[in-house]
Amino acid sequence: MFEDCVFRDRAAYFPAEETLVLADVHLGKDRASSVELPLGEREDVLERLGALLSEFEPEEVVVAGDLLHSFDHLPYGVEESLRAFERRVAEAGARLVVTRGNHDTMLDSLLDGTVSTHRVGEVLACHGHERAGSAEGYVLGHVHPAITIEGRKRPCYLLGPAAGGGRALVLPAFTRLAAGVDVSRAEALRSPLLGPPGAFRPVVRDEDGDETLEFPPLSELRAYL
Repeated sequence: MFEDCVFRDRAAYFPAEETLVLADVHLGKDRASSVELPLGEREDVLERLGALLSEFEPEEVVVAGDLLHSFDHLPYGVEESLRAFERRVAEAGARLVVTRGNHDTMLDSLLDGTVSTHRVGEVLACHGHERAGSAEGYVLGHVHPAITIEGRKRPCYLLGPAAGGGRALVLPAFTRLAAGVDVSRAEALRSPLLGPPGAFRPVVRDEDGDETLEFPPLSELRAYL
């Protein structure tokens, strides 16, 4: 189900469906943060999104929730960032699909056609903060998984059992302003769609070395961390 997935820069590409999936973009987080990326949030997101679009040339781009960051207002510049995000996808000839996350309470005022879930072949894309329909697999965000290896905290993907059966792929937060939640000692994963954390295998993408590193399940890996 996820065997053919290609992991790149906190996103996942499904070749058979020609679909790129990312989650937790959190546009506007820089306004709520004391630390800002050197290029600024918008430039960083658009540059990285553009690189993914150029590499994979997808027919569809799915944001699995939390495209926005603020719950109750739209910070200055967020609408412009969202429009630039839309344009970048459209200019690449792809269709944009956005599933609503728990942070996206203001999203419907800016974007038409958002959905709660979206099918990507056998897999159901959703944010993961609430229960979703039955599926053989789920691709979701919300958890912001990360893992500390040799003293360095890295964003990671998680592969493991869905709570009601089937399998799940958890994406790291696409925004680099999210610190990430270290799952190496987690007693639970904060999604009703996910089974026990010990059964999940972390996958770490080393962009500098152009390697995708797959690790044993957390229940086995914890002894070495």
